[in-house]
Formats: sequence, structure tokens, C-alpha cells
Amino acid sequence: MSLFENETYDASQIQILKGLEAVRKRPGMYIGSTGIRGLHHLVWEVVDNSIDEFLAGYGDEITVTISRNNKITVEDRGRGIPADIHPETGIPAAQLVMTNLHAGGKFNNNVYKVSGGLHGVGVAVVNALSEVLELFTYVNGYEYYQKYERGVPVTDFMKIGPCNKSGTRISFKPDPEIFETLDFKFDILAHRLQESAFLNKELTIILRDERGESTREEKFQYDGGIKAFIQHLNKGRTVIHEDVIYNAETIDDYFIEIGIQYNDGYNERILSYANNISTVDGGYHVTGFKTAITRAINNFAKDNNLLKKDETLNGDDVREGITAIINVKLPDPQFEGQTKSKLGNSELRGIIENSVSDFLSLYLDMNPEVGKVIVDKALQAVRARNASKKARELTRRKGALNSNSLPGKLADCTSNKPEESELFIVEGDSAGGSAKQGRNRHFQAILPLKGKILNVERTRLDKLLSNNEIVAIITALGTGIGDEFEIEKLRYHKIIIMTDADVDGAHIATLILTLFYRYMPELIKGGYVYLAQPPLYKISWGKNERYLYSDEELEKLKEELKDNYTIQRYKGLGEMNPAQLWNTTMNPETRKLMKIEVFDDLEADEVFTQLMGSNVTLRREFIMENADLVNKLDI
Repeated sequence: MSLFENETYDASQIQILKGLEAVRKRPGMYIGSTGIRGLHHLVWEVVDNSIDEFLAGYGDEITVTISRNNKITVEDRGRGIPADIHPETGIPAAQLVMTNLHAGGKFNNNVYKVSGGLHGVGVAVVNALSEVLELFTYVNGYEYYQKYERGVPVTDFMKIGPCNKSGTRISFKPDPEIFETLDFKFDILAHRLQESAFLNKELTIILRDERGESTREEKFQYDGGIKAFIQHLNKGRTVIHEDVIYNAETIDDYFIEIGIQYNDGYNERILSYANNISTVDGGYHVTGFKTAITRAINNFAKDNNLLKKDETLNGDDVREGITAIINVKLPDPQFEGQTKSKLGNSELRGIIENSVSDFLSLYLDMNPEVGKVIVDKALQAVRARNASKKARELTRRKGALNSNSLPGKLADCTSNKPEESELFIVEGDSAGGSAKQGRNRHFQAILPLKGKILNVERTRLDKLLSNNEIVAIITALGTGIGDEFEIEKLRYHKIIIMTDADVDGAHIATLILTLFYRYMPELIKGGYVYLAQPPLYKISWGKNERYLYSDEELEKLKEELKDNYTIQRYKGLGEMNPAQLWNTTMNPETRKLMKIEVFDDLEADEVFTQLMGSNVTLRREFIMENADLVNKLDI
């Protein structure tokens, strides 16, 4: 029986959403989410339009300002949005662009030869999802203005008067009826704008934040372009050749820019862009690049007798330790998906494959010392891969990586439904014992760890698989690791890291997160990983008691109580009995969890490199810059 059998379904039930109503009805379809990602996506839509103006040859400076009321203003020095009347609609062109999803110059190659905004949702969606938006366009010697509320014009499109500049200024305040948060993050904005400045070496981008006591400002401008970008990405790593291998050329209407530099690490890092859009899921340009470098490096190795007879380096071998950027600009990009995460122009595969193969072969022939260190690095990867294969086989024979053979220290839950099951990875046997006693056995599993796990940032897979604690984690999760990872086999849809609120606890949590980020990133991307938030204090007065999770909460309650109270500072999870641990940290009704999310892959990669890499100076700098977080730990 249908739950809706009394509902009529006829023509009157069919909704026609006019103008921008569809955007407000289903915002997630246009900006991905109404959380922090979607909030910042609004900024990218406006900034990308300004960058398109720069790519068309107009305006070399963009300013992004965050005002005290979380209003964003983006201003450029481009041509300005046209102010004349559109011949078909009789509406000013600027108003048409602001109020219609499929209006703009990006669909005409005579206006924009290259555009990152063509597949984007455009400034009209920003308008629809803003409580207030103000447009200033400076075109043909005059300033024009129009104000909108939730996508609807509330003033006429007005000519303000003459001016001596050109460009566009858009100020908008996101709608609190739509978004879960209105708090723009300076660091998220800064990393994306810095990335754009690296990719467009003659462009200056200024970010201002007026929300503090004094204005915070950062200016991004890089004469070195993607060569400077690669050097920035390799900061904190030890490179094995000094110069960035670089080439830029235009083939027909395709501009292809490539940068390569190897470091002594074990991770592959290839960033790809099409018309300034980050194609995180790759595409044909990335496929062509990978094929080309594998071919060129193998040919160099064979020509210089660096390989044994019939020996060949595979793609993974030649890409170990690589930092590379593929930056293409093309007139008609075919992005797959509304998020523009993959480039679908199949013709690019052959173009880039031939371009990179020819260039890299010539470069290696002219710089044989660089070619030899790259091949030597790849041969080390071959030996490590063979050792890793043996380690996998050995651990399988022991049953350690068999999902049917769970680690002995795991106290599993009785439920076999991953969607309701939780795994607590707990620091130490003491806290593990309390957690096992206090848990809900139906859906909560406990895996206690003995001490600190291996730092995988500095470790190859074969060494990683010889670490008992890491193998226990992999086995408990059931997914496998690395190229054998299968998210469908995940046994728990909540993985909760529960450690003490001290320096050692923070270090253990970071080691586990590094393991997940480097070898099982789908766990974080899928939203399965959490940090438990145990209380820092228990305050008691009379027959009352309350658990507090921050110094701010404690000070506030102390002011309310005045006196006659006692405070207990929890230095470790083991200080709580099973009932207290359940009530404060494990009970879904009362606990606090911090979901681990990555909003910027570049920033996350840099943080793990700084915290867990071998560069002590860089790590010290990071800790000093984030001293406020350290102060919250018990030292």
C-alpha cells in the first residue's frame, strides 16, 4: 500500500519553476551542497568569471574582500558586463546575465576563446542564493548599478554616471535560509586564489578580510607560474633534481603547459587543470601525460642501458615521487559532471601524449644526469613494489589481511550492517578496556592500539605491512589498502579515532589520519572518519555535575557558579570509568564527534607533509603558526 495513495496526480501537480526558482528549490544540484563547500563555491563562480576576462586579455588584477557581515565583494578590471539592451528580450544585458541560468558570453567563441565558466552554474546562481546582491558594472565610460534580493531585481538597472575605469564589482551576502553556515574561511579562499595566481602568471589576486580588529590581506602574484607552483608544492620535500622540467606550447587551438619535478618521497602528485578548473578526477589530458612519461623514461633507460634485458618500468614506478602539473587551455572544454571534475575532450589524449613524449625525450637526452636519477628512483620503486608484493602474500598467508580473519584484539559488534556499525580506534589498553565495557555491543566495535603506529609519510608499503598495529586497522576495516582498496567491503560506516587530549594523543590521531589520507583516502572523502571529542573537565557543585569540552565553557560556568564547586581535569581516557566514557564520548545521544573533511586537497597534502615529513624546520613553523591549537592540548 502506498503511503501517498490519497494524493492526486494530475496537471495541477506539475510545477513550473520560473527564473531562478529552480536554483532555490534544489541548490545542491547547482553548487554541490548548502554546507561550507557550497558557500565557497559561490565565490569561485564570481572569481572564475573575472579570470575568464583576464584570459580574454582584459584586466590583470582581481580583488576579493570579506566584509564584517560576511559579505563578499569581487572586483576586476575587465570589460564590465554589457549594459546595453539585449535585442531579443528588451532587457539590459547585465540584468539578463544576473537573472537567467543560460545567458552570457561564454557560449560564443567570438567573445571568450577560453573559459572556465562555460560549464559552471554562473553568477545567476550566486544571485539566486544570496539574500542581497549588488552589481556594479563599469563599461563604455559609465557606471551602472542594480540591486537584487534572492535573485529578484529590487531596483531598476540604473546609469549612475560617468567613470574612468572598466570592470565589474559584485557584492553578495549568502542567504541564511539556504546555507547551513555563512562563515567564509580565509584559508579556504586563500588556497584557491593562490592556485589561480600560480596558473596565470601575469595575474594579481588580492584577498582582504575586514572581519578582524585589523584588515588581513594577502597578495598572490607569481612570475614563475607553474614552475613556482611546483617549487611551492615540493617545499619540505627533498628534490632529486634541481630544475623544474618545463614546457609550454600551443598546438592548433590547444595551449599545453607541463611542469615536472621529482622528490625522494613515495607519493605521486599530479595536479591537472583545464581553463583554470581543477580536474581532480583527471581526464584524457592526464591519461595522455601518464602514457607519455612512461614511454619517454623507458626509452631513455633502454637507450642508456639502465635496464636489464626485457625489463620495463611500469607507470607506477616512473611516477613514484613525481610532482607534476598539467595545465591546458582549450576553446570548447567538455567537462563531465556539474562539478567539472573530469575533462572529457578525447582528442587531448593523443595531442598531449605526443607533445609530452617528444619534449621529455629531448629533455632527457640533453640532460642525461637528470634522466639517470629519475630512472634510479623508478628502479628503487620496482624493488619496493616486489617487496610489497611479498609482504602482502606473507600477511595473507598468516590471515592478517583476510577480512574473514579479524584481529584478536578487536572487540567486534554483533551487527553485520555497516551503515549502523561504528569502530572506535582507541589509544591504549586501559582506555580500550573501559570502552569495551561501556560500549553498546550491538553496533560499537573497539580496537585498542598499543602505542604509536608507524609514520607512513616516510614509509613504503612493504614496511607498512610489517607493522602489527597498522595491519590490525586494515584487517578490522576489511577494505584492503592502496591499489587493492575496495570501499564496498568497509565493515563500519563510522570510524572514530578516540585518543587522549594531550600531545601524545594528538600525535597518535595524526598518525592514523596520515595512514587513511595516504593509503585509504576514500575513507575521508566518503565521510566515514571522525575524531571523538572527550571532555576536558568535569565540574561538580552540590549534587550537580557537568562535563565541559573547552576552556571557554569552563570559564563561563565558573562565572555563573561563583564558588563552591570542584573541577576535575581529565588528562586521559583511562581516568574515566566505563559509564562516564559512554555518557561523555560514546553515546550517540550525548557525545561530540568531529567529522574529518578535506575542503582543499592541496592544503591537506601540505599539512601532512609539514607535520609528518622529514623537514623539522617546516614542522616547527607549522606548529608555531597553529599555536592556538596546541594550547588546547594537555602538555
